[in-house]
Amino acid sequence: MGMGSEHLDFTVGVVGAGSMGAAVASGLVRSGAMDASQVSVSNPSEGKLEPLAKMGVSTFRSNASMLQGDVQVVVLAVKPQILPAVVDEMGKALQGRLVISIAAGISLKTLEGLMPSSRVVRAMPNLPVQALSGATAVCVGSSATEEDARRALGVFSCLGVAKLMREDQLDAEGAVVSCGPAYVALVADALTRRGVEAGLPAADVRQMVLSTMCGVAEQLLESGENPRAYMERVTSPGGTTAAGLRAMEPGLVDSLWVGVDAALRRTAELSGK
Repeated sequence: MGMGSEHLDFTVGVVGAGSMGAAVASGLVRSGAMDASQVSVSNPSEGKLEPLAKMGVSTFRSNASMLQGDVQVVVLAVKPQILPAVVDEMGKALQGRLVISIAAGISLKTLEGLMPSSRVVRAMPNLPVQALSGATAVCVGSSATEEDARRALGVFSCLGVAKLMREDQLDAEGAVVSCGPAYVALVADALTRRGVEAGLPAADVRQMVLSTMCGVAEQLLESGENPRAYMERVTSPGGTTAAGLRAMEPGLVDSLWVGVDAALRRTAELSGK
């Protein structure tokens, strides 16, 4: 359900084929945003490269050899703790290129310190980008151009929704959107368990709940309708939905807000703020 269906007119090299790196590389092709010939991936172990190679993506065991080819935009999809070493090893090959880091917790300031002669963008994708229906916050560094921002948004728009944000907005975005998949899964799980207690078959009710959640999200995304207006359309006066919502809303809203606040507090603790 990638929102950005236009074809992208540049080439991308993904460093790292872990879950996020593979999601970016395969998503660019699966969404139709790029031909496989526009995408390269490097990863030390062959196993993770195989499924990508089958799609027609160019795969490399070494970062240096990938960067010798036609790569206009580099996506760094490596774990935060090894990113400095990986950047160091690539050295001059990154000079003058647009480099997008998806390493959690590594600031633009740190990235620009590591790559002073590159144009740097920081992106925070969440797990559903693997299903081409995720969300990514994109923050541009001081030397990145408007064209760089457009390209970074292009890469992540084909994996769902991508929005430009300031770096100081990332903590809140993380607590709501990066943690969000778990919150949504909790709601699905709670509804399913209650259905089972009321006598419904577990696998069936779970599928029906998930299909409903998916459908509501698609309808709201496509229409731009306010969720509150959508709720009113489902709710007939004096009916069962009205009774359910009236009982549920105060506690559910409060729980979600308390949960986001707790995630924000934990974010601050972890970053030493």
